[in-house]
Amino acid sequence: MEIEVKKGGVERHHLFTFSEVSTTLYSIYSLTQNTMLREQITKDLLDGMKAKQDVKVGALRMLKAAIMKLEVSGDGKKEASDEDVLTLVNKEIKSRRDSIEAFNKGGREDLAVKEEEEMKYLMAYMPAQLTEDEIRAIAKEAIANTGATAKGDFGKVMGAMMPKVKGKADGQVVSKIVGELLA
Repeated sequence: MEIEVKKGGVERHHLFTFSEVSTTLYSIYSLTQNTMLREQITKDLLDGMKAKQDVKVGALRMLKAAIMKLEVSGDGKKEASDEDVLTLVNKEIKSRRDSIEAFNKGGREDLAVKEEEEMKYLMAYMPAQLTEDEIRAIAKEAIANTGATAKGDFGKVMGAMMPKVKGKADGQVVSKIVGELLA
């Protein structure tokens, strides 16, 4: 690929290989994508404030606080990547699920409804979730790859599966399906 470069009023032509171009484009893409999810959360928070959506604002403020806490913790300041943000979103969703269960057991449906609404706003940032059939197919593949035959191999199968389904499936559902297949 030939690219025309003008520098100091002088026109130069440089021939780049496809590999050089694709590597450069990927690097630029990675840099712009790293902060994209964080910026989207900030934008959605501001939109929620303008629209006076208290539940949305509350959920996103907690998420932003978790992101900021991650960025300043440790040895030095670091910018949270999209993967870090997705991990935090998943953690917040899990927290909401636990709260919903506790509120329902305690007879506080009003608070459970609020938590469900917050969870709905957080779910918007998660990638598309796998269906049980897709999880079952991945589990069968993991069982075949690890040579698992009994319940005692549960940890091996889960270790092989979780990197493939991280952020795309609830760990409890994955655990249930693996348990069923190994029974």
